[in-house]
Amino acid sequence: MKRLFPILLASLLPLIVQAQDTIPNYLEDDDVIIGPFAYSMPEFPGGEQAMNEYISANLHYPEQAVKDSIEGRVVVSFSVQADLSITNIEVLQSSGFALLDEEAVRVIRSMPKWECKAKSCYSDVKYAVPVNFKLQ
Repeated sequence: MKRLFPILLASLLPLIVQAQDTIPNYLEDDDVIIGPFAYSMPEFPGGEQAMNEYISANLHYPEQAVKDSIEGRVVVSFSVQADLSITNIEVLQSSGFALLDEEAVRVIRSMPKWECKAKSCYSDVKYAVPVNFKLQ
């Protein structure tokens, strides 16, 4: 039995080396390999900075909130599905003002589909994004 192990290991070594050669070279550090498929986390087109710019550019401060000098922060959660669309949008932390909460949900709902850098992305990935309302 002791002699059988080195022979068995030596016969499997070419298979192990061959399997390592089939790993695609487009993988990134956060990709996970499951069988022949690579999965990565979905991300907003252009990354986190682009998402922040998108939210700032598309956020419309409610007129009534401006008149009443209302400021606040809303934390909105959502899921990114397998087709990279945004679903399950909800307010995790309210600003205390419905006008601000509704606008934060609206701007998140208007986001474009996200991107996947690998061949496949994880689906139903949950994210939380703070949306800040500050008068100038």
